[in-house]
Amino acid sequence: MKIELIPAIDIIDGQCVRLTKGDYAQKTVYGNPLDMAQEFEALGFRRLHVVDLDGAKAKHIVNGQVLHDITTATRLTVDFGGGIKSEEDIELAFQNGASMVTVGSVAVTHPELFLSWVKRYGAERMILGADVRHGKISINGWKEDSKEDLLPFLRRYVEAGVTNVLCTEISKDGTLQGPAIELYRSIMAEYPTLHLIASGGVSCIDDIRALEAAGIPAVVFGKAIYEGKIDLKELISK
Repeated sequence: MKIELIPAIDIIDGQCVRLTKGDYAQKTVYGNPLDMAQEFEALGFRRLHVVDLDGAKAKHIVNGQVLHDITTATRLTVDFGGGIKSEEDIELAFQNGASMVTVGSVAVTHPELFLSWVKRYGAERMILGADVRHGKISINGWKEDSKEDLLPFLRRYVEAGVTNVLCTEISKDGTLQGPAIELYRSIMAEYPTLHLIASGGVSCIDDIRALEAAGIPAVVFGKAIYEGKIDLKELISK
């Protein structure tokens, strides 16, 4: 496959978990994050998406040690998000081995601050988190919806030099009901050079093929792995 395949590890209390539609009350625990990361690497994956869900709720990084354990024990390229609200958080993520950080809420609440980070650290190391619910950007661990509409929100940052965007359709996340392909297609039609990472709803290899056919550059997926809906060896061999 040409589409970039990015397995996800979400962390609560040091454990690998998945939520449904971002609801902390709908949590399933799948074990040790480091074990999962090493398994992904052994299968041939090169990239990993790690989300500190405790950090998203606390509004600062909580699981930095888990990140450190993964990046020191594997050669995976790790992008890290969840609770990154300050430059101190960014520095901590990079010190613990992250290659990239995903920032969402700050880009909504303090756009000039986010752009200063893009300038300081480089667009290649910053991923704009654009998580959507009912057409609006959601913030603070998906606890609240902003007044920002998706495409104008993206336009502001693409014009300012942002090149990487992770877009989760929250209503799809953790549901195994298929990704929001039309949403991602509309983004790529507007911004064809964007490195867009689709997230939410992937239930099988055919969903990933459909995203690839729609011209989506990358995909994050998690629950389909943990629930055995995707044969990772088959996926990697495609």
